[in-house]
Formats: sequence, C-alpha cells, structure tokens
Amino acid sequence: MNKAFFGGKKVLVMGLGQFGGGVDAARFAHQAGARVVITDVATEKQLHESIEQLRDCNGIEYHLGSHCAVDFEQADIIVANPAVSPDNEFLTLARRNNKLVTSQINIFFELCPAKIIGITGANGKSTTAALTAHLLKNVRYEIRDTRYETVWLSGNIGNQPLLTLLDEISPDDLVVLELSSFQIEQLAEIKKAPHIVLLTNLTPNHLDRYGTFENYCTAKENIFKFQKCDVKSPAVSIFNAEDEIASQWFGKYSEQAGRACIKFLISEISKKIQSNFGLPGRANLSNLAAAIAIAKYFGIDEDCIKDALVDFRALSYRLEFIAEINGVRWYNDSKATTPHSAIAALDAFEQPRIIIAGGYDKNVTFDELGRKIAQSAKAAILLGQTAQKIAKAIKTCLRSQVKIEIVPSLAEAVESAHRLSESGDVVLLSPACASYDMFDNYQQRGDEFVGLVRNIMTL
Repeated sequence: MNKAFFGGKKVLVMGLGQFGGGVDAARFAHQAGARVVITDVATEKQLHESIEQLRDCNGIEYHLGSHCAVDFEQADIIVANPAVSPDNEFLTLARRNNKLVTSQINIFFELCPAKIIGITGANGKSTTAALTAHLLKNVRYEIRDTRYETVWLSGNIGNQPLLTLLDEISPDDLVVLELSSFQIEQLAEIKKAPHIVLLTNLTPNHLDRYGTFENYCTAKENIFKFQKCDVKSPAVSIFNAEDEIASQWFGKYSEQAGRACIKFLISEISKKIQSNFGLPGRANLSNLAAAIAIAKYFGIDEDCIKDALVDFRALSYRLEFIAEINGVRWYNDSKATTPHSAIAALDAFEQPRIIIAGGYDKNVTFDELGRKIAQSAKAAILLGQTAQKIAKAIKTCLRSQVKIEIVPSLAEAVESAHRLSESGDVVLLSPACASYDMFDNYQQRGDEFVGLVRNIMTL
C-alpha cells in the first residue's frame, strides 16, 4: 500500500468524530485523489467543528444522522473510527462484499517510514507519551550507531493529525504514539505493532465494550503479540514493575529471542531528576519513570533528562492547575475517565480535597474509588449517570465523614465546591468516568469547568 493506492477510489470514512481521527483520514484520502464520503450517526450540528476543518476539501460528501448500507456496498475502502466495534453490522456487510476495511492507525503503520514508539495502558499514557517525546526532542543522541532527527507526537493524544503528517516524516525520524485498546484491536487485524512498546499499567476500563477485564487485557496484549522479534534488531517491550499484569507479561515475553524486555520503577528515579519534575503525585512519577526508561534506552543520560524536565508542563485536562481563589487551588483533571485515574489524582495531594466526579457509565466498579474518597476527601460532589453508584461506594465505608452532594449539572457542582471549600483546600474535577452522558467529550467538560472556575474569580 502507498498513498497512490487511494487515488480514484471511493473512500468511506466511518465516524468523523470530534477527536481528529476522522478529519485526518478524510483529508488524507482527499489529498490522495480519492472520492471521499463521510458517514456518521451524529448530526451536522454535533459535528460542526470537525466539518469546519474540512471546508477547504471540495467534493467531500456527508451522510450524517445514520449509516446507510448502500454506502458500505459501493465504497472501495472503508476507514473505520476506533470507536466502531470490529463486529459492527455495517463493517460486516462491507467485508461480505469484499471491500477493504481499514483504519487511520492501520494506514499509518502501513505507510510510516520511521521507527514507532507505542505508549499504551489504562492510565497515564497521554502524559507518558508527551514526556517521552519531550525528552527525545530536547536531546538528540546517537542511538546504536544511528541518529534520529525530528520527533513526532501523535496517536490517541488530543486532536493531533496522523496520516497528514506522512509526507513530512522521514526514515530518520521517531514517532511517539499514544495507542488505545481500540486502536490496538485494529492493528491486530493486520498483525502490526510498534518496534518499541511501553505499557503504563492495566486497570479495568471500557467494560461497556469488552464485558470483562480479562477481555480488555487481551485487547491490550495484542500490542506485544504482534511486535516483530528480530535477533539483529530486537523488539523492545517495556513494563511497569509495580503492575501485577505487566509483571506477568514481562515474565512471559522476556524469554523470547529477538525481544528486549525492560522494567521501570519509581524508585529508580534519582533525586536530582525528581527535583526538576513539576507534576504532582505518585502516578506522575510512574509516568516519568516510564519515559525515562525509553530515554535511557536511546542513550540519554541523567543530566540531560534532568535539564530537559525544567520546562515540561502538565497536559491540558490532566491535573492541570487552573487557579487559586481565596487560598483554594482548583485543578482540571477531566481526562481522568477511570476510577484508577481519579484515585491517582486524590493521591497527588495532601491538602483537604473536594472531588467532583461522575459521568457516563462504562460498567466499571467504583468500590476502590469509594474507599479512597472516604479515606482522603473532605467532600464528594457527584453528577451524571454514575453519581448514585459512586455515592453508594462511599457510603459503604464505615465511619466515613465525607460530605456527599449529588447535583444535576457541572455548574452546580462548581458552585457547591466553592461553597464548601476553605483556604488550603484543593478542588479536583476528576470524574473517574467518560463524559458522554452530559458532554460531547472530556475536553468540552474540562473547558466548561475552567470557565466556571474563572467566573468565580470575577465575583
């Protein structure tokens, strides 16, 4: 496959979405000379921002509000959004009609000339990917008799282009990709994986799609199964030594010829490196240890890592400091879409904590989060589909003194947090859930939170 392969073909992009993947795939196919049709169950109003990004691509057709079987029967190539389940009825129809079903990530792996570093896991993968790219960008080292040039950061991290970068990426570059379980499932269809893979951790997530934690882990493990093991150029697999399943996989894969297995540990971070790292909490130290493992694999020494960390800042929506109002510090952690990530956010602070949590129900348990809130929070303000579930998990903890309020909107959650907070407190928007019950995505939720907090500053 090459870019010319798409020229003159009818390409159906299934799922325009709001995170850039559909936009990127449509633009790539359009630039390659394809006839592009976009189909999405969302409406034009819901997809307005994504459609605006394609206004300069004349000739693209939009079939919105539902999918139509005839589109899948008539297209030559279907590019499916990662959120679309592999057993979707329309993809099944396309395959039955001998159509090529692919994805943004699969096309990228087919065409990318550079070495790829893949970062995955349940939590921390965005920060780890950003840290890794930051360290590699700030220091260029000779890597086993070679030298890398530009470092690219993309994948599941934010609204980053991917396919439209291909014309700029050279064989001498490095590409750091954050990869979701959905993207890894797609890569498994073509039996591909990055040359270097790092797993941050594994905790239950996306059980609304996978049903069980075991199935979720199986989807993630594909990224190691399909690494190309070569004695002359070994695949590199990096695991969190503190994660139970990652440690099991380390033992499983470390015996394979043509594969180099590495473990990372927080305790291995030197004090001089920690002194230059500004992100709060033990979870971020784990992210740092992961990024350091990759940097050291590429020959970057501790002094260079230390110096590069000075200007690294928290990513938006990930324990992002927003403001201090009357001695109360407000943090936007809207990207915390799992209970484990919200627990990590609570663990990041020693001050009295007020947590705003709740959202779309992915059928995960909140028992551990309930215990953590009961032990460490001053108040829990809950909203969305999971509010009652989280409240119940907190209340089952004996002698819990946490004040619990259930509110109908984020605006009322912020108002309650402001009312309950005192100088010295920390207020965290750390939902532990996806946003789809009340917002289009976690960015919209986080942006609304920031606006509400800034409104308080004007009072």
